Amino acid sequence: MMMPGGNPNRSGGGSREQAGGPGFGPGRHGGPMGMMIKGDKARDFRGTMQKLLQALKPYQWSFAVVFLFAAASTVFNILGPKILGKATTKLFEGVMGQIAGTGEGIDFTYIGNILITMTILYLLATLFSYVQGWIMSGVSAKVTYRFRRDIAEKINRMPLGYFDGTNHGEVLSRVTNDVDTVSQTLNQSLSQIITSGVTVVGVLVMMLTISWQMTLASLLVIPLSLVFIRQIVNRSQKYFSEQQEYLGHINGHVEEMYGGHLVMKAFNGEEKSVVKFDGFNTTLYSSAWKSQFLSGLMMPVMSFISNLGYVAVAVLGGWLATRSLITVGDIQAFIQYVRNFTQPIAQLANISNTLQQTAAAAERVFGFLNEPEEVPDPAGALELSDVRGQVDFEAVRFGYNPEKAVIHNFTARANSGQRVAIVGPTGAGKTTIVKLLMRFYDVDSGAIRVDGRDIRSLTRRDLRKLFGMVLQDTWLYNGTIMENIRYGRPDATDSEVYAAAKAAHVDHFVHTLPDGYNMVLNEEASNVSQGQKQLLTIARAVLADPRILILDEATSSVDTRTEVLIQRAMNELMKGRTSFIIAHRLSTIRDADLILVMRDGDIVEQGDHKSLLQAGGFYAELYNSQFEPEAAAA
Repeated sequence: MMMPGGNPNRSGGGSREQAGGPGFGPGRHGGPMGMMIKGDKARDFRGTMQKLLQALKPYQWSFAVVFLFAAASTVFNILGPKILGKATTKLFEGVMGQIAGTGEGIDFTYIGNILITMTILYLLATLFSYVQGWIMSGVSAKVTYRFRRDIAEKINRMPLGYFDGTNHGEVLSRVTNDVDTVSQTLNQSLSQIITSGVTVVGVLVMMLTISWQMTLASLLVIPLSLVFIRQIVNRSQKYFSEQQEYLGHINGHVEEMYGGHLVMKAFNGEEKSVVKFDGFNTTLYSSAWKSQFLSGLMMPVMSFISNLGYVAVAVLGGWLATRSLITVGDIQAFIQYVRNFTQPIAQLANISNTLQQTAAAAERVFGFLNEPEEVPDPAGALELSDVRGQVDFEAVRFGYNPEKAVIHNFTARANSGQRVAIVGPTGAGKTTIVKLLMRFYDVDSGAIRVDGRDIRSLTRRDLRKLFGMVLQDTWLYNGTIMENIRYGRPDATDSEVYAAAKAAHVDHFVHTLPDGYNMVLNEEASNVSQGQKQLLTIARAVLADPRILILDEATSSVDTRTEVLIQRAMNELMKGRTSFIIAHRLSTIRDADLILVMRDGDIVEQGDHKSLLQAGGFYAELYNSQFEPEAAAA
């Protein structure tokens, strides 16, 4: 769900306010962008593959057609050597007949017919292979689309607590790397499994029709091939895994250093960064060349073993030919079949490893899709109309961990149109209260009411439409200034956007920028200043015209002059609206109608600024620690 002035994509990364839970604002990825580690194995291979097959069930007829076309294409290719062997035999017999003077010469008509037949077979094989490839590309694209759509929809149904405890890169990897791995397997490996399987069976049958003795001789090298393949795969696998792991470390380090390059330079961290990068890069180099070297041994070893098979077949075939038990053309066809027999076996061995990686990727996708979702909105939810904006907290108790409460017994009332400030030390629970109000989390006990109605009886969408948020961590996306302001109300006209910009003191500085309202903000919105970004988020909230406002440290990271502008804009925005102001700078909330002073999850004092100072309690202690000279003068 999205709210005016809020962040639809980021749920918060670093703890700023409450004990036990992250605060608002964008979090850092903190590592490789969800790199899938090659060589990962699924914890439940069989169960995951069953789920994957169930997800592919809607395309079962497409798979049936692919199987038939792949099988037909392979069969046509398999028939080729046998038919071509007949041409070789006829050519050999014709030549030998001419030499002996007992034959009529070479029958070119017969050979020509065979060549035509071969051409037709290979054309059909190519056509069928193209069709099955086209169908599989379509199926894999549809499956990829469905997975990404389901993940995107799932993200919007997930509770905020999941994102508070999960690296953003891990979520991104579900949409990118893991889904791509499944898609690639469907598009390439699945067809290869069918083709290789049919080839092995078909070639074996054709070899047996030529000579069972030669077939037995050629099969003797297979166990030797499997032993070498297993040894190579086992040895190279750990290096592939290490290669991908350190590739992820390098990506994460580069991302981290690039994201914080100003801080890194300010603290002269370049040398340390390079040393760390060199360490990762050296390990990556070592594992990469070892993995590539070992995997590169596969084909030479297989070729050597295949050549041993060719020698055995040639010797045995020659002996059988001298005894007229086999023709020369059959020997030529058999040698081709031996070559075609060993290659798909090696492919199937490689595919088995690919299937392990696919199962691991699919397991992560299904695991995410099976994560618990937000409590559904109630059936027949209430609709709020003519909202006044009165908010009641009734004995609210909440903890991010149910066994450890952050808010113990919070009871307060914000009357319609009041400015309510929530103050207290870091970890007191200020931002947690706002999260409960927005139903990012639900209370463990007690209730929060808007105009007397429990917010749990409303849909989250309707509830959040009541709020506008201006946060310390500004969020602006890669788009024009006009589009970023209009995010608060997508159906707003240009004139309404301009009016909101003027009310938020945005219009003046926008006209000094290249392209004005059509200037495109970059990915980090670093082509405008921090204060300008804050004013833009206020303009967005003004445009949304919410009934209740949440202002979370909106002036904490700007200069004094800009703070005055932002304060004026916020004062204009708060007129006639119920407002919750979270502040560390107590000078900004002296005009609040009600100040709630929090400590350790409870309200320890409440009242206006003057009465709280006179009481000489915890608020006065906080205030005097910031403004002792001013307080003494007063």
